[in-house]
Amino acid sequence: MEQVTQLTSGWFNVSEEQVAEILEKVRAELPTTEALLIGKPQSGKSSIVRGLTGVSSEIVGQGFRPHTQHTERYAYPSNDLPLLIFTDTVGLGDVNRETQLVIQELIGDLQQQTQCARVLILTVKINDFATDTLRQIAQQLRQRYPEIPCLLAVTCLHELYPSGTGDHPAYPPDYTEVNRAFSALQNAFGELCDRAVLIDFTLEEDDYHPVFYGLEAFRDALADLLPEAEAQAIHQLLEQGAGEKIGNLYRDVSRRYLLAFSISAATLAAVPLPFATMPVLTALQVSLVGLLGKLYGQTLTPSQAGGVVSAIAGGFVAQAIGRELVKFIPGFGSVIAASWAAAYTWALGEGACVYFGDLMGGKKPDPQKIQTVMQEAFKSAQERFKGIKP
Repeated sequence: MEQVTQLTSGWFNVSEEQVAEILEKVRAELPTTEALLIGKPQSGKSSIVRGLTGVSSEIVGQGFRPHTQHTERYAYPSNDLPLLIFTDTVGLGDVNRETQLVIQELIGDLQQQTQCARVLILTVKINDFATDTLRQIAQQLRQRYPEIPCLLAVTCLHELYPSGTGDHPAYPPDYTEVNRAFSALQNAFGELCDRAVLIDFTLEEDDYHPVFYGLEAFRDALADLLPEAEAQAIHQLLEQGAGEKIGNLYRDVSRRYLLAFSISAATLAAVPLPFATMPVLTALQVSLVGLLGKLYGQTLTPSQAGGVVSAIAGGFVAQAIGRELVKFIPGFGSVIAASWAAAYTWALGEGACVYFGDLMGGKKPDPQKIQTVMQEAFKSAQERFKGIKP
């Protein structure tokens, strides 16, 4: 048993270098957009992140990480494979001694070479006219980087709705106070912005409908300022649903590993010794789940990965024992066991993708959905690996 373990333990190890190479290739093909959100606290920056990604306010808060003294960064859906990167200015106020530090840090970010499309998004509350600091920052950034487009997002419209207005009107709002304030802000920023748009992204408990009021106008204004590929990606995120888009992206990357792991599983299972290879095969599958977890932004210990395998394996455990018993049939039994192990490893990987995808989206994994996906994946994989000869 020890000899079998030592011989096969290296067959299914995927090195950090291999993982990095796969991710780097996919990243190079992604139409990634970096949005620099510049505005005072409570001006709607995090709401814009929620509107574009569909994640909850809790996920947004957990996702932001300190980048420099005055900025935080949030990559969606993960740092490894981002479609959107948000850089948020934190603690921005009208204190002049801080303004130059913010500008210097933003310029430092923009000086870094990147393949991402970039856009500046200035967020201003509709009833806030103390915008000297924001205009100063925008002016210096535009002078230094005129090629980076700038969008003025005017937020919190409901704060100027007429008394007694309980919900959003048809977009765009046609209220005197809103129109007057919007015109004043457009004049104040003049040539500093390429587009200006009215939005009001609220929380569900605020009871304004729709929650993301003006999202389509915001999306269209943003798309007008971005290259075609990035603009199309944002349209797909919002029109088809971020979950489907992200799920397909991560599934495509995951399947680059599943084939190698499934073939390794077939090689192990073909050893004509009933139950002798089960521990090593289990270790292979735990390694696969751990690797997929890392891809989805979940760092798991081997024991935690094993727990995930146990949680999603379901009725396949009894079948695994039957697969080992069939090895008592000389020759033919090993072929069946190899084919089954390859198909099961593939199905387990597909189930793990659903599991980790739900966690990434802030949802509780649905065991029934995972089992359905695994059953369907197992049937198709059985055809794919039918008669496999490791």
